[in-house]
Amino acid sequence: METQLDPMKDDLPLMANTSYMLVKHYVLDLDVDFKRKVIEGSIVLFFETGSQYRKTSSTGKESCQSQFDETCKMRASEPCHIPMINVSTCSSKTEYNDFAVTGKEEEATSDENSNHSNNEQASGISSSKDCCDIENHGNKDFLLVLDCCDLSVLKVEEVDVAAVSGIEKFTRSAKLTGVSKDLENLRNQIVHELVTLPANSWKEQLYYFTHCSQAPGCGELLFSTGTWSLEIRKSGIQTPADFPHAIRIWYKTKPEGRSVTWTTDQSGRPCVYTMGSPINNRALFPCQEPPIALSTWQASVRTAAGFVVLMSGENSAEPVQVQEGILSWYYYVSMPMPASTFTIAVGCWQEVKQKSFKQTAAIETNIECSLPSCQTDFRWHEETCGHVEYPCRFQNPAARLQAVIPYRVFAPCCLMESCEEYLLQLIPQCLSAAYATLGTHPFSRLDILIVPSNFSSLGMASPHIIFLSQSVLPGGSHLCGTRLCHEIAHAWFGLAIGARDWTEEWISEGFATFLEDIFWARAQQQLSHDEIKGQQELRALLRWRRLRDEVQNSEEELQVLRPKKESTGELSESGASVVKYGLKAEKIFMQVHYLKGYFLLRSLARTIGEVSYLASLRKFVVKFHGQLVLSQDFLSMLLEDIPKQKKSGLTIESIFQNWLDTSGIPKPLLEEGETWKECQLVQQVSGEVTKWIQANRRIRKSSKKKMKLDEVVFQQLLPDQLVLLLESLLEEKTLCPRILQCLERTYQLREQDAEVRHRWCELVIKHKYEPGYGDIERFLREDQAMGVYLYGELMVNEDAKQQDLARKCFAAAQEHMDASSAKVVAEMLF
Repeated sequence: METQLDPMKDDLPLMANTSYMLVKHYVLDLDVDFKRKVIEGSIVLFFETGSQYRKTSSTGKESCQSQFDETCKMRASEPCHIPMINVSTCSSKTEYNDFAVTGKEEEATSDENSNHSNNEQASGISSSKDCCDIENHGNKDFLLVLDCCDLSVLKVEEVDVAAVSGIEKFTRSAKLTGVSKDLENLRNQIVHELVTLPANSWKEQLYYFTHCSQAPGCGELLFSTGTWSLEIRKSGIQTPADFPHAIRIWYKTKPEGRSVTWTTDQSGRPCVYTMGSPINNRALFPCQEPPIALSTWQASVRTAAGFVVLMSGENSAEPVQVQEGILSWYYYVSMPMPASTFTIAVGCWQEVKQKSFKQTAAIETNIECSLPSCQTDFRWHEETCGHVEYPCRFQNPAARLQAVIPYRVFAPCCLMESCEEYLLQLIPQCLSAAYATLGTHPFSRLDILIVPSNFSSLGMASPHIIFLSQSVLPGGSHLCGTRLCHEIAHAWFGLAIGARDWTEEWISEGFATFLEDIFWARAQQQLSHDEIKGQQELRALLRWRRLRDEVQNSEEELQVLRPKKESTGELSESGASVVKYGLKAEKIFMQVHYLKGYFLLRSLARTIGEVSYLASLRKFVVKFHGQLVLSQDFLSMLLEDIPKQKKSGLTIESIFQNWLDTSGIPKPLLEEGETWKECQLVQQVSGEVTKWIQANRRIRKSSKKKMKLDEVVFQQLLPDQLVLLLESLLEEKTLCPRILQCLERTYQLREQDAEVRHRWCELVIKHKYEPGYGDIERFLREDQAMGVYLYGELMVNEDAKQQDLARKCFAAAQEHMDASSAKVVAEMLF
């Protein structure tokens, strides 16, 4: 029996036994039903035998061959058909047919689907007479384990790939006539040949994946579902090599499934999207979640006309009408990626367009300034790539010269004007800046979607698509630009180069945080070197303050960047593992991996020198793109490139000890001390803070009811300066209402970006400034990605009006709020 984990407290289990069988390609064929809030259909998985079996079980295969041959004889005579989820193809069991046809709610079968007992009903096994009793072979049969959660699995079957026309070219013997005891071996051989085609045959490969996925079934497989997994077996098959290498799973999602969220967009129209759940995509489709399971995929998604389907895909899909009122959208990827990076969004999105000559001019301008800084690095691209074979852009001369990849922007109709104002202009600048820094874009195109207000983050990057929160749109270009740069950086760090162990998420977030400053500096071409350095020092100070506060107010175990320490990257014999603290609800609100990772990289850059450091980053990208890495892979390469006189005692061991394996603020960062205060932008803020504090004291001491503040001249401040100003004023015990009123009017705080408005809301709460309560209500409604902390502040003050405000806002937002956010807020309020 599978261990039951508390989904809000424990580690996230990765159950798939990837060491025995490894998914190489997924073909999804799905329908999106907004009335029932269900995605249903089938997924076909194509496997290769895993490394563990190939290494250790070469003799075991022969020992069970005779029993395998008998099974083949029995299966060879089975009729072949393509199952559909209806009466004619579901099990003859009455309960199963009723469920499939009438669409009854999952409560009717939830106990059955989560039960691991060995009877047909609990396992969802059809009553076909050729299915052997699980109890007779349960201790012998090979068990395929997939990651799966919150899904109703209806049927699992082997796919008869040998029935596909023209498939003979993938068989060595090419004997496809008659009934043969080797037919199952032949099917697996075909799959092996198909998944190992060379990169230059990717179009042919995709063609045959499509046709194989539509091939008839040739026998149902036994299966059972648990809390975290789907277990599949075939009677009499005892080794991974003999297990079917192409299987089809018929399933449907549940409305409460945690991989997607059903909600409405800002225009009130229904939509559904993958929101970066802690459980990843296992509640969207059965898959292998361990990062090592790098796979390609293709998907056909049907939904009602009027909806747009966006997805992780190399192609810009054009809808095809399949029946009246129903459109089908098709996407594919040819670069192997972890299944967790698959992303989908279906809604009434509108494409935001601008006049073509503006976009062309922007691209041409940025190409001119981008090419020279990258040309010197092209010699690395001529080396052989270290990843598994796929059509790689780093080997494509045209792709290597592409400073700005094609891009599109989608949003609800009510936000299109906001997107046109800044976002559209920023994209080519930020893409070009990224290219100037790191070279070849790993992905061929980019869609950007403004997601619904219940999105729990400011942004999320996936292959070919970025989700942005609406919170980045108001208040000028600064927050929008920096966040866009952060997500673009993930194309290299997080996607093209992934962490082999998900607990080392600093490899993704630390690099993206560090690079967002580099990209943003290059995107703002009008700034001088001193201005750029000033901005970066100011941002370093803000991040240091945030890290200090987080370290003081979080569990120590969640502050460690390498929580598994020397066992990082280790897997069980089967390939299963866990993501340490992956299911802690509070973890999704923490930024320690962003911040400590950023400061480590910043420290290394200062030691080496920025020019040399960025050259090392480009070298690392060229060597490791398309691969999974551990911390030591990056650190080893970097330290090799550092001259001895600059190493200053730097070793991998010392970096582990000071930065990655311990909680709290790293010692080297503490030793850096107060250097940020020397920054001119910081000194300017300090002067303004002093003015406000002095004005506050004068007003409090004055006996006059009205004291003029006109004689005080306050300077204009940048958005990051405003954040520092408000954070500094938050440290004051008391600010009178007139100061708060003047503060808001002086800087027009209600019109600033979300980072500034968040600090303004904190001031309003601390000083119970009732004229600002409307600003809090608006923030909690429109900026849910950043609002969780404010709920806690409203409750801590123990003020009846503030607590009523918190409950009112939560009641209005709760239905569509992100599940983890809702749970954390509910614990604060009740």
